[in-house]
Amino acid sequence: MNAFTGKQAASSKEKSGNSAEENLRGVKHKIIVMSGKGGVGKSTVAVNLAAGLAKKGRKVGLLDADMHGPSVPKMLGLPNLPLNIDENGKIVPAMFGSSIKVVSIAFLLKDTDSPVIWRGPVKMGAIKQFLEEVSWGELDYLIVDLPPGTGDEPLSVAQLVPSPDGTIIVTTPQDVALLSVRKSINFAKAVGLRTLGLVENMYGLQCTHCGKEIKLFEDGGVERAVRDMSIPILGKLPIDPEIARSGDDGKPFAGGSNGISKAFEPITDRIIELVEEEVN
Repeated sequence: MNAFTGKQAASSKEKSGNSAEENLRGVKHKIIVMSGKGGVGKSTVAVNLAAGLAKKGRKVGLLDADMHGPSVPKMLGLPNLPLNIDENGKIVPAMFGSSIKVVSIAFLLKDTDSPVIWRGPVKMGAIKQFLEEVSWGELDYLIVDLPPGTGDEPLSVAQLVPSPDGTIIVTTPQDVALLSVRKSINFAKAVGLRTLGLVENMYGLQCTHCGKEIKLFEDGGVERAVRDMSIPILGKLPIDPEIARSGDDGKPFAGGSNGISKAFEPITDRIIELVEEEVN
């Protein structure tokens, strides 16, 4: 049974009468992952943060809020099977392993080549339904993976997610990407969303022959940006074939034993420190 259609999203009727606040009552922490522009590895960070938190014993939900370019199911190796409805009229998330619940518009498309041709109100209705009518249950974390930019979806999520812990902003060292980062940080301020920190992706490449690090972009731009905007760097990820391979194979690298897994672990630990220890 299909759990969702465009017409349902457009009207966004609350079949169960639940608000997002009521439906997410069992979720302890809510983190939004965003970027100022596309192609910087935002979904890679969102997927591996979810996997890293699950490896540390947390129950995690992962909401793919990118309506036009949903990639989370592919990066988790999940087939595009229709989502179902439970006996309470709630949408049942797909499962990755035993501790990550996943919802994406990709599960509801006819095939992977089908475009989503929706205007803003319909997209907002879809996000509203994913927050209010999905059976998220008891979770330690809900990770929301946004599309790039500061348009309809980021604004909808910022307005609809109750009491979010904050946002993680993903960037590359390029100046053109950092221009967009500043916009994302100011967007978060404008909507009252705390910026937990910045993840710098693609900061360098290790030569497979000599082992020397190759700087592909001018260094120091991220440091200047976070200093100017008074936010921390959560971690840095190099360009690594294992990262691309893991996304294509649907196997998150976080929580593993190789070098790139160890590079990501401080990011997961820092998030736990920021949202759990500060609460306690």
